[in-house]
Amino acid sequence: MSRIRSVLVLSCAISLTAGIAAAAPAGANPPSDHGGTSRTPLERQVLPDGDGFASVGAGTTGGAAATQDRVYDVTTRAELSAALAEAGDEPKIVRVHGELLGNADAAGSPLSCEDYAEGTGYTLQSYLDAYDPATWGRDAEPAGEQEEARRAAAENQKQTMLLQVPSNTTIVGASPDSALIGLSLQINGVSNVIVRNLNHKAVSDCFPQWDPTDGDTGNWNSAYDMVQIINSATNVWVDHNFYTDDPNFDDEAPEYFDRPFQQHDGSIDVTNGSDLVTVSYNRFADRDKLMLIGSTDNPARGDRGKLRVTLHSNEFVNIGQRAPRLRFGQVDAYNNHFVIDDAARVPYGYSLGVGVESHLWAEANAFTLDSDVDPASIIKFWKGTTITTVDNTINQQKVDLLAAYNAKAPEAQQLVEDTSWQPTLRTKVHPAQAVPALLKKQAGPILEAGAK
Repeated sequence: MSRIRSVLVLSCAISLTAGIAAAAPAGANPPSDHGGTSRTPLERQVLPDGDGFASVGAGTTGGAAATQDRVYDVTTRAELSAALAEAGDEPKIVRVHGELLGNADAAGSPLSCEDYAEGTGYTLQSYLDAYDPATWGRDAEPAGEQEEARRAAAENQKQTMLLQVPSNTTIVGASPDSALIGLSLQINGVSNVIVRNLNHKAVSDCFPQWDPTDGDTGNWNSAYDMVQIINSATNVWVDHNFYTDDPNFDDEAPEYFDRPFQQHDGSIDVTNGSDLVTVSYNRFADRDKLMLIGSTDNPARGDRGKLRVTLHSNEFVNIGQRAPRLRFGQVDAYNNHFVIDDAARVPYGYSLGVGVESHLWAEANAFTLDSDVDPASIIKFWKGTTITTVDNTINQQKVDLLAAYNAKAPEAQQLVEDTSWQPTLRTKVHPAQAVPALLKKQAGPILEAGAK
């Protein structure tokens, strides 16, 4: 065990523990790190060579090369924020201990939605009274004092719960129960980031905006993805995490204007020209929106030619939609397990969203479905034209997912096999029948930090 030294970080004067461990070179640790058996300490592990798109180029090493004084142990949001801000883009490792409350002040005391709204003039009832959709046209934009007040309150929350992750950073849970509660990580225009072994919980927007033009009857729209990869961010590895709305599930939300008061956004979104991402061994449960890959149908956002994402060995349990929903990019989705059963808290919409110019390759995935779920609903048409589905199973039986979709899709929404590419950046592809048992033991936070 190396000696431990304390460092003061910024004006917060927080005590951070520096662990001494040799930096691992790119590709040094074997795939067995996913099970926590490598001798390389968790915080020093890097993405193995060939493990998805994030291994392209220089690979994804995060903060593995961090020096002794750039390894931080944090127990509060303020400590995490200070550690991320320290030393810019120098390699750094941040180990999260226990449960970090995102909606909390510098002393760690919880902040409520009312605290954020204080002094802005916003209250939910005033907002509802001011924006009765019965008085709006379909093209109306929310305006007026209450909308300004909502935005001011939302900005207060954003300044607290949204944290920027710099380049060359590894954020890991020090143990399988380490958690970020109500805290959003934004990987914005940076590169070489690793997020592992964390429970991401209850990321809720206190101040959703009502949009009367969203859908046929309007909708509440919220901000704050649990992990947002945005604005040309590259080489990001998201691994062995758990994503849940616990304890604020969507089925317990009230309704206003006859629509659910939606306070949750995505789990892991990849947008605005971001590229080279591997998402592996994560578990998602009882959430509606999972992964939006691609900003809009408009190519002006810079998504065309980018958005290369690998999704493998993830477990999706009773999720609603977007696993993923893709535009423009290339997504290799293999060895994932999708479970929809009678315990689902959110209505099932679809799993694989085929959007504009999308190239989605779905191979050797296992679907365990309640008998009420139509296999044709696994794929959703979002103005795309192609998808490849190979050797997938439903309830342990091989099913041609594309054929099942086309059998019930209208003529204008028929899809064809994508012959434009074939994935190569894979470590090992298991038969779909073996996937449920493998991921039951391996998905989610199961790792322990190797240095203290």
